[in-house]
Amino acid sequence: MTQTFIPGKDAALEDSIARFQQKLLDLGFHIEEASWLNPVPNVWSVHIRDKECALCFTNGKGATKKAALASALGEYFERLSTNYFFADFWLGETVANGSFVHYPNEKWFPLTENDDVPEGLLDTRLRAFYDPENELTGSQLIDLQSGNEARGVCGLPFTRQSDNQTVYIPMNIIGNLYVSNGMSAGNTRNEARVQGLSEVFERYVKNRIIAESISLPEIPAEVMARYPAVMESIATLEAEGFPIFAYDGSLGGKYPVICVVLFNPANGTCFASFGAHPDFGVALERTVTELLQGRGLKDLDVFTPPTFDDEEVAEHTNLETHFIDSSGLISWDLFKQDADYPFADWSFSGTTEEEFATLMAIFAAEDKDVYIADYEHLGVYACRIIVPGMSDIYPAEDLWLANNNMGSHLRETLLSLPGSAWDKEDYLNLIEQLDEEGFDDFTRVRELLGLATGTDNGWYTLRIGELKAMLALAGGDLEQALIWTEWTMEFNSSVFSPTRANYYRCLQTLLLLSQEDARQPLQYLNAFIKMYGAEAVEAASAALSGEAAFYGLPAVDHDLQAFPAHQSLLKAYDKLQRAKAAYWLK
Repeated sequence: MTQTFIPGKDAALEDSIARFQQKLLDLGFHIEEASWLNPVPNVWSVHIRDKECALCFTNGKGATKKAALASALGEYFERLSTNYFFADFWLGETVANGSFVHYPNEKWFPLTENDDVPEGLLDTRLRAFYDPENELTGSQLIDLQSGNEARGVCGLPFTRQSDNQTVYIPMNIIGNLYVSNGMSAGNTRNEARVQGLSEVFERYVKNRIIAESISLPEIPAEVMARYPAVMESIATLEAEGFPIFAYDGSLGGKYPVICVVLFNPANGTCFASFGAHPDFGVALERTVTELLQGRGLKDLDVFTPPTFDDEEVAEHTNLETHFIDSSGLISWDLFKQDADYPFADWSFSGTTEEEFATLMAIFAAEDKDVYIADYEHLGVYACRIIVPGMSDIYPAEDLWLANNNMGSHLRETLLSLPGSAWDKEDYLNLIEQLDEEGFDDFTRVRELLGLATGTDNGWYTLRIGELKAMLALAGGDLEQALIWTEWTMEFNSSVFSPTRANYYRCLQTLLLLSQEDARQPLQYLNAFIKMYGAEAVEAASAALSGEAAFYGLPAVDHDLQAFPAHQSLLKAYDKLQRAKAAYWLK
């Protein structure tokens, strides 16, 4: 068998692919390659997923087909090992009360009487970083996955690299502030750690460049000429009508970062891609392949025009958009003729062991603590790296403002609404409660509750604003119901099925008619049936009377059997739990 070695990897691509695929089969995961893209020479990307759980998927990229597949499989192990596939979901009562929720080496810290952050969590520096005013409470740190207040706060062990001390970091903080940043898997410990640290630098430097509207130096033609495969990819893009800029993003040789920007003159937009690795060539290749990961040439028209509004560019929401899909705003200043830094022909490369030491030295020079959790329970080394102040994707204030556990206390109540028979006043009180607790009307209820609902029912598209319309109907407040029905039609109808959109048009008409005292509803019944169909008229009439206000929401039992998508997720998690238990028993 041919052996293909690429820079930055400690094993041949063929060996990595065979090993990763076999390990997944051994664990009971059946993965399929769902789609491939090769839009320009030397740029490949692949989407792989679990045949039995579509929510478990990853994308891979590379200069060759094998490199892209190895990348996708590596990312799959990274997300399995760190539980990231399950980060947005409640795992149910069985897991919440099991011998462990996340890992056998987790530690639980019971809530205190005055709800302080329990002793033993975090170190002094982390407490000062996350909670400078000492306002954080223990109950704010309950993890979404268990929602188990009786058990307390779940802390996961990380090793502080400066002195090898174990520090317990709440799962809640990891999930809320770091999401997928700093996670990696690889053939060896050093290879994976180098990848994880590089990713931290990539996103940190990217945010700085964007937020500070830094002008970057172009990579000279003679340097680009060292990388003919990358040059061929860029030449093909330019021939297709997409001008490309390749920049040194190292900020004067300090960080191993590259930036490549694509212009789309057809609609005046641009897209900036960033990549990082101690090896200049690897970083450049990653940046170009990232540019087209999961995208064909026809998909390059969804970005935004550059702007002179530096304030808007620097806003945290814009940086978050860049993290999610890179479609955020970019300043025209990035492209200024005179750069803010000179070009540096940098290289931090060596063996993966040397590269790890080199990258760690950069963090030390910045006085940043690095915390690493190692995971080997799936037979592939993976890690999660946290560098407070550099790897945070969301600000610490989100623990107060947008904590992923904010809706946990409402889960049972909201799931019990279909088929409920409360006093009318209680439905209206729930609207008030949602207002008082400050929930955004645009919030998707399934995300608030941590549920995988599937796409075939009303729970999938339900937002707080639409829920208020239903509650107002159940509470008999038709004026308020009309306000929220019209809100729903304006802001949510684009994601509705034709049947659901038709129902809301019918409901709005009936609500408007209910305000017309002089008109007799029966006079219009025939016309309504012709316009909306008998089913919609019947459903909207039942909602109007308060008899069946929760249109399209199936009743949900305690085990969430109504949601096959959630069940498939729990089955996948059970496979992981068994692997963890077996590994930690050794």
